Amino acid sequence: MILKLLVIARNTFTEAIRQPIYYVIVLCALIMFAISPFVTMYTLDEDIKLLREIGLSTLFLSGLFIAIFSASGAVTEEIENRTITTVLSKPVGRATFLTGKFLGVVAAVGLAHYIFTIALLMIVRHGVLETVRDEPDWPVIWTWAAAMVLSLLITAFLNYTYDWLFGATNVICIAILGTIGIIFLSVVDKDWNLNPADNHIALFEIYGSILLFMAVVIIVALAVMFSTRMNLVLTLVCCLSAFLIGLISDYLLGRLAETSLWAKIGRVIVPNFQVFWISDAIYEGADVPARYLLIGVVYAVLYSAGILMLGVSLFQKRQVG
Repeated sequence: MILKLLVIARNTFTEAIRQPIYYVIVLCALIMFAISPFVTMYTLDEDIKLLREIGLSTLFLSGLFIAIFSASGAVTEEIENRTITTVLSKPVGRATFLTGKFLGVVAAVGLAHYIFTIALLMIVRHGVLETVRDEPDWPVIWTWAAAMVLSLLITAFLNYTYDWLFGATNVICIAILGTIGIIFLSVVDKDWNLNPADNHIALFEIYGSILLFMAVVIIVALAVMFSTRMNLVLTLVCCLSAFLIGLISDYLLGRLAETSLWAKIGRVIVPNFQVFWISDAIYEGADVPARYLLIGVVYAVLYSAGILMLGVSLFQKRQVG
């Protein structure tokens, strides 16, 4: 069973990163990260705070769109194209099939989220040039440029020589070279000296990235559940609606939970995405405790597991033949 699960997850991951929309979202997000330090140059003393918020917002929204498109198509297209009957005709249970799809999409989203996190760490390390006398962080600029150019050259070579798919190969190259780049920046300061203590890479962005990734995992679980009963368009609408309602669930249901039973039930059922957003900590200059991170991860894992089990129960009675 585990082997079948891993095979389905691997195939889903491969299909997801090969989709053109996946590569387009990754490139657009990287461009947004690259220009964000220039967007925040005119905010006086709030520049680094706004840079962090724009970076985390780009990280979350990019992962959100990748999750919705990848998860929606992973099950819906299999059902509409009738390829699912070939899989289920073999000794593969529906629970195994759906769980494998979920894990494959989470892996694809995780790859993109990892790249975005590296980009976030780089732009926060660079910071914002507040005055004309401020010097750019040239190690960050050259590392970013080298990673992007080398990834394109390597991808072009592999595509031309071995006919590897350009988009998926380029994403993997960016992840590998970005990892090397962020390791280099973690030990080199602004003056190209070996000085790990002055690398300006904090746990704040890493904790924020982990929390946002867990929010995206919930979206993947919801998209997989909806796609067992709905087509692609309805799945997209339901996922976006759940996301928007989850952002304001505290405002809509939190104030009524003390007096209304239905509000209490709704607060439990509706995912609270405010748990994963640390905008208040950014502007208050507070740190994110490890305990809060652990609570957010446990909440996301339990909620995703519950949604996935509900999706499996809905899928058991779905006619796919």
